[in-house]
Formats: sequence, structure tokens, C-alpha cells
Amino acid sequence: MTRARVAGFFRRNARYFIALAFFLLLLQDIFGAHGLLAMRREKNKINQVQTENQSLDQENQDLSQHIQKLKTDPSAIEKIARDRMGLARPGELIFRMPDLKKDEKSSQQKSNPQKTQDQPQK
Repeated sequence: MTRARVAGFFRRNARYFIALAFFLLLLQDIFGAHGLLAMRREKNKINQVQTENQSLDQENQDLSQHIQKLKTDPSAIEKIARDRMGLARPGELIFRMPDLKKDEKSSQQKSNPQKTQDQPQK
């Protein structure tokens, strides 16, 4: 092929080459690493992280208030001492009722030690 023929070929088909280049650039803008779809995914991730951040901030504020109460409020300290540690004031009696669910599980395990929870019962 001569130079004139090659130049003539490109001149005759210039519209097609430009249209092809435009189409490839359009595909890159939509589906590329920094295209529209990637930006939408990143925006969704940002929104998700911001929502998680807000919930963590709220939890942090709640915990800070709880810490402040434990430092300054004697009734909050007493409540924890009574509920978690089972402490009582002088002259008080504490009655604890057994948890039925725990007792049922432990009695089943004692009576049938070879059966596990994964095996269906007959």
C-alpha cells in the first residue's frame, strides 16, 4: 500500500474511527475504575461508614454518660452492686430463683450425655 492509499483510507473512514474512539471513552467513563458505577459504589460505602460512625458516636456518648453516673451517682453504683454482684443492705435477704431454661438443658445433658444438640432426637 502506498502512502496515498493509507491516507485516503483514514480520510474516508475518519467518522467511524472518531465514533469508535468516542464509544470506547464512553465505556471507560461508565465501567472504568473511576467511572460512574465505581463512584456510585464508593458513595454507598461512604454513606454506610457515616451511618456506622453516627451510631458509634451515639454509643460513645451513652457510655460516657454511664461512666459519669457511676462516678457521681451512688444509686447507680448500688444498682450494679445489687444486680450483678448480689449484694444486699444489712438486714435484707436475697432470694434467687433458678433459671428454668438452664435447668432443663443441664438435666437433659445429664440424662443423655451421648446426645448432642446437632443430632435430632427420636
